[in-house]
Amino acid sequence: MLDPIRLEHFRNLVSLSAADGKIKEVERIALAKIAYERGIPLERLNVMLTKANEYVYLVPQNTDERERQLEEMISLAWVDGEFAPAERELIKMVGAKLGFSESATEKIIAAHKHEE
Repeated sequence: MLDPIRLEHFRNLVSLSAADGKIKEVERIALAKIAYERGIPLERLNVMLTKANEYVYLVPQNTDERERQLEEMISLAWVDGEFAPAERELIKMVGAKLGFSESATEKIIAAHKHEE
């Protein structure tokens, strides 16, 4: 059985990857790798990719999950070697929904940029 929290996180990653209006091949590959690591079937991934623009962002309930979600989203945003303005905007919106201030979100983004 698939863990609903992990599925929710993954759905959010799919939503982020579609934030700039398209899911690039490199993002599809990253999503496929993440899906495989999480035991999400390929058919499920394909359905999620098809419906990416329909998803509503779901907020994780605890602080650790929220921070991990934000970090995963930032990592996925950097996957194609660029951080599209739409991706940054979505991450900032998500950060606010998760209870992070804009400056805290920017610091997390900056920290990830240096790791890449």
